[in-house]
Amino acid sequence: MKPKDSISKVPYHNPNQDLIEGCKRRDQQSQFMVYKLYYKAMYRVSLRIVRDEMEAEDIMQESFLSAFDRIDAYSGVASFGAWLRKIVENRSYDFLRKSKGMSCESIETSAFNSQLADSNPEDGDIKDSLVKKVKEIINHLPAGCREVFSLYHFEGYDHEEIGEILSISPVTSRSQYNRSRKRILDEFRNSNILNTLSRHLF
Repeated sequence: MKPKDSISKVPYHNPNQDLIEGCKRRDQQSQFMVYKLYYKAMYRVSLRIVRDEMEAEDIMQESFLSAFDRIDAYSGVASFGAWLRKIVENRSYDFLRKSKGMSCESIETSAFNSQLADSNPEDGDIKDSLVKKVKEIINHLPAGCREVFSLYHFEGYDHEEIGEILSISPVTSRSQYNRSRKRILDEFRNSNILNTLSRHLF
């Protein structure tokens, strides 16, 4: 087994692990405390996708019910916030697919492209290659940095909100974001589209 494989399977140290264990025992007080910790962040996750306050509220509530029912499936490899966020995202995308006939891929691609779109026509020729290159770099970032960078740039969260979602401190979020930003800029340092990338993302 390669070293990186064993590292990737090390359980995530969740500061709220006692509450998670309580949820696995179906303890209602633990469930309530977990709900209080995450409901605001999870509501924002859904709202940013569905753009409807009432639907986002319903999706958030349903996602918690689903998470508590499936809590034994939480392996602890990723943060609980990230695991819960994925449930909320999936339910939000399901809502869009059913109500608007959009695919999850088309929604995510549209959101990504809108972040990189520029008002200057001359930038249009490099947009596709820029998107492709940035996606490639982001996909090769460490998991924590990738999550923070995506949440900050493509979903519009601040570092306090990211901390809630990923169960990390705002300081850690900022640190991982800065590492991601430096890695991306380094990759483009000798590229003739670095200035465009900086305008779009930084």
